[in-house]
Amino acid sequence: MALIAPRRASAPGRRPGTPLSTAARYLAALAVVGVTAVPLLFVVLGGFRTNAQINAHPTGWPHPWVFANYTRILGSSSFWRFLFNSTVIAVTATALTVVLGAMAAYALSRYAFRGREGLYTLFAVGLLFPLGVASLPVYLLLRQLHLLETWYGVALPQAAFGLPVTIVVLRPFMAAIPGEIEDAAAVDGCTRLGFFWRILLPLARPALVTVAVLAFLGSWNGYQLPLLVFNDQSHFTLPLGVATFQSQYSQDTASILAFTALSMLPALAFFVFAERRIVGGMTGAVKG
Repeated sequence: MALIAPRRASAPGRRPGTPLSTAARYLAALAVVGVTAVPLLFVVLGGFRTNAQINAHPTGWPHPWVFANYTRILGSSSFWRFLFNSTVIAVTATALTVVLGAMAAYALSRYAFRGREGLYTLFAVGLLFPLGVASLPVYLLLRQLHLLETWYGVALPQAAFGLPVTIVVLRPFMAAIPGEIEDAAAVDGCTRLGFFWRILLPLARPALVTVAVLAFLGSWNGYQLPLLVFNDQSHFTLPLGVATFQSQYSQDTASILAFTALSMLPALAFFVFAERRIVGGMTGAVKG
């Protein structure tokens, strides 16, 4: 008598995908893309239109295409000054966040000392307090330190408030690296600092890129802190520049849309360039 192998029971809660569920997922993805991409497309295309075209057909296609709005803004010195200020502040805040966060995550993941988990919990609790909550104390502290109207007056607080998410993402990555690698490096004469710079940081590169992108975008899009620190328009960042431009040319909707579109391009380009690294870094942090 031939033996009949028993049929393997399917895992509970798992069902094969149906065409209906697949279609629902695609519709949900299209809805998300529409909600995020359509406003951006409206802003970009609106910069290629005239005010008369926008007033006649707010959601119409540019006809004819007008490039004067973009060329006029690109030819103004104020836009490039705002762009330079935003770049300097964002790069400074990102560098401080990544370097200090990597050092703190290294100590919290590879060293055993009393109070380590309590210190990590303190950083994790920092995720619950955004920068806007502490705007008044931060402003008073910056005034006492004479950091108002300076780039560091914005970059330092942004780096400080970016440390919690940086440590939360980096610590699982660094803790997951096998200790045998560190032991082998020590046998070869590598110090702990050398292991950190030469081995640990290259292995944690996906997580480093993730926290760098998050810190850069958070600094680039910051509005409240630069508004508190800067009074001189020559120090304004791009978000403040957009608000200033909008108040000065409130009737010129096409130019406002063009200015807004140009201010979004650097952050969008940076995000698209590092999108895959962000997903990889967050996946590793969740697994850890």
